[in-house]
Amino acid sequence: MAAQRRRRRMKKRTRRQLQGWGAVVGAGAVVWLAVHWAAVWPVLVAVLAVAVAGGAGWGLWRAHRVAVGRDRQWRAQEEAKARELSMAEVDVLSWQEFETYIAALCRRDGCTKVFVSGRSGDLGADVIGYLADGRKLVIQCKKYAPHRSVSSHDMQKFVGTARPEHGADVALFVTTGHSFTKDALGLAMRQDIVALHRDLLGAWVKGAHLAALLPLNGSGGGTKRRPSN
Repeated sequence: MAAQRRRRRMKKRTRRQLQGWGAVVGAGAVVWLAVHWAAVWPVLVAVLAVAVAGGAGWGLWRAHRVAVGRDRQWRAQEEAKARELSMAEVDVLSWQEFETYIAALCRRDGCTKVFVSGRSGDLGADVIGYLADGRKLVIQCKKYAPHRSVSSHDMQKFVGTARPEHGADVALFVTTGHSFTKDALGLAMRQDIVALHRDLLGAWVKGAHLAALLPLNGSGGGTKRRPSN
């Protein structure tokens, strides 16, 4: 019991000492501020101003980021709508008219000696021409419903003829379908075939240049270069 009383007395004494020192330090701080207030207050004001400006700047930056994100999302949605509107005209074409239309896009983008096979048994070469830099371009056109995908079987047939049969420097498979299957796209990548699905075709229809589209699916560069003649 005596030991407990001693410990309680020591705790009380320590607490009173801490309170005393706290009061001394607080009083000293008040005195110091009173003496040096003229020099201190501009610093305090400056710190407060910087804090307020920083908070406002962060808020503006954050609002800007949100606005930019929304603007990008809106633009992407509008571009998708525009592509679909342009594709609506393509969707009503027959497969023969579609091949002729693709040939016209090639000529628009500077291709030369462009012609449409327009017959069965063309071994996958629906449109043939030469790019502006002289490379031979061979195109397979598939006029599919918008919801359809190009299968690996379709891609295999084109791979087997585009270069071996037609000597293509650039082999392009273009479709009005929404996509290529995973296997078809993988084959295109491995065999250096440019695969243009519906969205990329829509961009081409809207005015994107063929040269800008060639690298987007498959490397599409070709390994040979032929002079135009």
